[in-house]
Amino acid sequence: MVDVPRQPEVFVRALTPDEAERLVKITRTARDRVRLRRAGIVLASVQGRSAAEAAAMFAAKPQYAREVIHAFNTQGFAALDPKWSGGRPPKFGPHARELICRVARTPPQHAGLPFTTWSLSKLAEHLHDRHRIIASAETVRQILRAAGVRWQATKTWKASPDPQFSEKMHRILDLYDRSATGQIPDGGRVICVDEFGPLNLQPRPGRGWFPTGSPARLRATYNRYGGVRHMLAGLDLASGQLFYRLRDRKRWQEFLAFLRQLRRRFPTGWLYIVCDNFSPHRKAEIATWCTNHDVELVFTPTHASWLNWIESEFTALRYFTLDGSDYPSHTAQETAIAGYIRWANRHARPKRRFAPESKIRRPDYLPNVA
Repeated sequence: MVDVPRQPEVFVRALTPDEAERLVKITRTARDRVRLRRAGIVLASVQGRSAAEAAAMFAAKPQYAREVIHAFNTQGFAALDPKWSGGRPPKFGPHARELICRVARTPPQHAGLPFTTWSLSKLAEHLHDRHRIIASAETVRQILRAAGVRWQATKTWKASPDPQFSEKMHRILDLYDRSATGQIPDGGRVICVDEFGPLNLQPRPGRGWFPTGSPARLRATYNRYGGVRHMLAGLDLASGQLFYRLRDRKRWQEFLAFLRQLRRRFPTGWLYIVCDNFSPHRKAEIATWCTNHDVELVFTPTHASWLNWIESEFTALRYFTLDGSDYPSHTAQETAIAGYIRWANRHARPKRRFAPESKIRRPDYLPNVA
C-alpha cells in the first residue's frame, strides 16, 4: 500500500487587532454569500483550524479553502470580494436593440399592419418576419425596458387658438412675478378667481389606506335630486389664502358680488383679477364696475386655464374634501369644504414661484402647444 503524501496545510498570516476586528465584523454583516463564506474560512484559519476543517464548515473543498487563504495572505481583504464574470455576451448588439426600440415607437399602421398598437407578441412576430430578428416577447420587453421605452397611456393636449396667446400669457406671468417681489404699487393685489363646481350630492371615488382586499365601498347612484351648488373662489397671491362664497348659481350677478367682496377686503390699490373667459366675466356691467373701482380683469388665453394659479388649489380641494366622499346634504358638503379652506389658510404662504423652470418661460416657447 502506497501512502499518499499529505497536502501541506495553509494558514492565514498573523493579523493585527484591527484586521481581526474587521474580519469578525464582515462575518456578521456581509450579505453576499460568497464574501461571507470566504471571510468565514479565513476566520476559521485564524482560529487554528486546518484548511480541510475550514472547508468542511462551509461545505467547500479543501483546495478552495487553501486558495482563499493564500489569496488573503497576498491580497488582503480585497480577496474576500467575489469577482463576478460578465456572463454570456448579449445576443443582440446595439444596432439590433435600436431597431427594436424604433419599431416599437412606430405605429403599426405605418408598417401596413391592420392595428393601431403593438402587443409584445405582435411586435416580436413583426421583427421576425420583416427584420429577421428572432426574439421572444419577454426578450423584446426587457430590451425596451432597458432603453426606457415603457407601455404608457396616450395623453391629449389642446392647442390654444387665441391669436393673442403670447401677450396674454406674458402679462399673467409678469403679474405673478411682480406680486412675488412685492412690486404691485399702493397695496394692490393679484387675485386668481374661478368657479368651482358644480357641487352635487353623489358618491365620489377616491383612495385611502385600507386592509388588503377590503377597500371602503360607496353606494351606487342613478338619480340625484339634491340640486347643485357653485363656489366662487379667489386666491390672493400675496398671502396664499383662499376666499370663497357658495351660491346656487354662477351668473354675472354672483360674480359681481364676489368682486365687490374682494374690493372691500382690499380697499386700496389696484386689484388684478386673473380669470378665464367664462361669459359672465365679460358682461358689460362687470366691465363698467371694474373701470369705476380700480379693478382690472386679466383674462387667460383661450384653452389655457392652466395659467390660472387657483387651478392647483382646486385640485387639492377636490382631493381632500370630495374624493372618497358621499355627503348626505349640501350643508355637510359645504361644511367640509369650509373646514378644509380654513385649515389651508392657516398654513398658507405667499405664492412666489409659478413654473420657474417650465418651457413656457423660454423665449422660444411655441404658443400653439399648451
